[in-house]
Amino acid sequence: MPASFVCPVCGFPSLTEQPRHADGGGSDEICPSCGFQFGFDDDDRRISFEGWRREWVKRGMPWSSKGIPCPVDWNPESQLRNLQL
Repeated sequence: MPASFVCPVCGFPSLTEQPRHADGGGSDEICPSCGFQFGFDDDDRRISFEGWRREWVKRGMPWSSKGIPCPVDWNPESQLRNLQL
């Protein structure tokens, strides 16, 4: 079974890459849940995880991906509990 990683923005438990590599660079993966792109939104656009999370919650925590279907049992409120806030 391939490793999965938790999104530090929204708690989505199934990212395919570590969001930030040991060398500090972003993975370029886009979280299908909240839409944050690691290495672009944080490094290039200077958006914090907390800032993106706040806006995502304000928008009603919508599923972001157009190409990856939303899991049937997806619960964004429960998913946020994966974070150590």
